[in-house]
Amino acid sequence: MDHIGALPWILSEIKVPVYATEFTLAYVEGNLEENGLLDETELIEIVPREKFTIGPFTIEPIHVTHSLVDAVSLAIETPVGVVIHTGDFKIDLSPLDGKLFDLHAFAEYGKRGVLALLQDSTNVERSGYTPSETAVIPRLDEIFARTKKKLFFSCFSSSIYRIRIALDLARQHGRKVAVIGRSMMDSTEIAQDLGHIEVPQGLIINPSQMRDYPPEQLMLLISGTQGEPMSALSRAAVDNHKHARIEPGDTVVLSSRIIPGNEKSIFRVIDHLYRRDANVIYDNGSNGLIHVSGHGSQEEMRLLINLVRPKYFIPVHGNYGNLHKHAQIAMETGAVEHAMVIEDGDVLELDSKEIRKHDKVTTGRVLIDSGSSTDVVEDLVLRDRRILSEDGMVLVILAINKRLGKLDQPPEIVMRGFGAGDITEQAREAVLQTLHSLSAEEKTDYGMVKEKVRVELKRMIQKTTGRRPMIMPVILEI
Repeated sequence: MDHIGALPWILSEIKVPVYATEFTLAYVEGNLEENGLLDETELIEIVPREKFTIGPFTIEPIHVTHSLVDAVSLAIETPVGVVIHTGDFKIDLSPLDGKLFDLHAFAEYGKRGVLALLQDSTNVERSGYTPSETAVIPRLDEIFARTKKKLFFSCFSSSIYRIRIALDLARQHGRKVAVIGRSMMDSTEIAQDLGHIEVPQGLIINPSQMRDYPPEQLMLLISGTQGEPMSALSRAAVDNHKHARIEPGDTVVLSSRIIPGNEKSIFRVIDHLYRRDANVIYDNGSNGLIHVSGHGSQEEMRLLINLVRPKYFIPVHGNYGNLHKHAQIAMETGAVEHAMVIEDGDVLELDSKEIRKHDKVTTGRVLIDSGSSTDVVEDLVLRDRRILSEDGMVLVILAINKRLGKLDQPPEIVMRGFGAGDITEQAREAVLQTLHSLSAEEKTDYGMVKEKVRVELKRMIQKTTGRRPMIMPVILEI
């Protein structure tokens, strides 16, 4: 979703065709269908080595390896020369699907001459090479062999190679697989439909069938590696999932990296898993190789630069320090005439004679209304005022005794701009019922408490009044 999530809003403003590889288009179709834009959007599948033309540009997709399937770089023939954008890549010499990184295509362009190379900077701080996706198999195989009870396996739902490895190991170790979580179910179905995963008959079972098998014969493929508050794994971690019940002795594998910024939510989930007395295995540097990056390290960057030998080099993705270091590495190869570091908003102008920053445009987050409207909100204050003017706001104040972990007094409900009759007492009762339904463990997780209160109160108010006010739970520790 970090790659395609904005498409419905872009396409509601700009009516243009969407070009993508087969696997990406499957995700895009679902996203556009949810937003009612599928029928009016032209989707065009692109295939590696098959050129297509848009205006004055001829584009050739080049197959690259990544943690996702169907990844491509783009070689764009422009009136002033060839520009290559690598996209996300690593050079995996033993990909699971047998589709090798197309080094020959890059070398061919290098021989012909490339004006500019824009290259993925994600792992510029890492020396050497990024391991192959297959590198995780030995350690994961060992974990499967040693696990005596249920095994919960979590990875990014779009990491089809990792899902494929987990399914293969489950089959080898005699475990049935239950797929838990909407994103994981969608990805697994798409991958099966497109032939990226072959699932033997009877391997995947419905979650409701898990009771028919002993724990040592079960693997749960579950979403939520980044600690998202209402993800399947987060709910299972606090014993609040219909099917995914984590019991003492179960093993939970988080086969993904900790994305910077998500540390707090991820370790909150890990703490809850330990409270369930589960064996938790995550990428902390001491659990063996259970995850590999989808991005190339320094030697892969150098290899591609030396193959392409561009006149100009532009690093992309990362903070300024990452980009600066990447530019240095490019110049040190001796294959680049000039490296240019640019930031969001910089307008780069280049031709066969020079490269320069020409202008700067305004950039930043574009805010959208989270309701049914696809109108772009130009200013946060305007968005808030619109919501307040239409449906008002509800402030829920919970005074919790920190020592006892209980409410110090009844919830205080403040409603403003609501105009749907006095439902304060109903709202207070709904909040109390929600708090009462939480386990003792859930009550210690204020993030979970606030989200539960917000969701349940929103449901009650919408059902009672048809309104969707802004609901803001606030917890005061007494």
